Amino acid sequence: MDLDMILNEYAMPWGIKIAMAILIFVVGKFVVKMIVSLVRKLLGRSPAMDGMLVDFIVSIVNAVLILFVIIAALDQLGVDTSSLVALIAAAGLAIGLALQGSMQNFAAGVMILVFKPFKSGDFVEAGGVSGVVERVQLFSTTMRTTDNKEVIVPNGGIYSGPITNFSARDTRRVDMVFGIGYDDDIRKAKTILETLVAEDERILKDPVPVVALSALAESSVNFIVRPWVNSGDYWKVLWDMNEKVKLAFDEAGISIPYPQMDVHLHKQPVEQSSELPAE
Repeated sequence: MDLDMILNEYAMPWGIKIAMAILIFVVGKFVVKMIVSLVRKLLGRSPAMDGMLVDFIVSIVNAVLILFVIIAALDQLGVDTSSLVALIAAAGLAIGLALQGSMQNFAAGVMILVFKPFKSGDFVEAGGVSGVVERVQLFSTTMRTTDNKEVIVPNGGIYSGPITNFSARDTRRVDMVFGIGYDDDIRKAKTILETLVAEDERILKDPVPVVALSALAESSVNFIVRPWVNSGDYWKVLWDMNEKVKLAFDEAGISIPYPQMDVHLHKQPVEQSSELPAE
């Protein structure tokens, strides 16, 4: 076997194939970089897209395109890429089945980041937990409870159930019920409640607060008090109003019924036996 035959039959063809494979890989990487940059720019313009979600989508696009470039380069070298594609697909299926729960959390995380039912700093009730949202990540959401505990909730559990966002609106209604005795003056009690509501500057004038007799219960006459406040004042108004109503009712001699039980004891006379003890 002479040198010319080696060059013509082996070196030249394989050299061309290797050169073409390298060219495909280099040019492909350059094209992929341009496409990824364009995708990042387009996604970044959307205000609904979170930065973390943009980075994740861009990384997936980059990985998929690079994989296609590698397959095209290997195909140029004569490698049977059909078996490689089948192997990658089988591996992807196996990984997907193994990470089924994680993929559910990931899908829910994407939905949360896209549709934004809540954001960092909101007080929510979701996934069986109530607290302030600190971080929203692709697989889980970190929340801080009112007693300062950190709870990490899987996104799948959050998005599969109801989500109550207490911070989504600027105002909230405070629902309170106050009961008085049947022997008390209902007009005086209603006047006291209306006065306390009107004197609190944190209570909004619009919508108009509601003070009404709502029910004649078994052991009390119940008034509903429903003022509107700014969301940040909700708990303070609720706690302060409970204290003010109790003090005002005490001062006015109005009773607040509470469960009680009356126990009556009946003394039975002791019967004396007429029989004398045997000697």
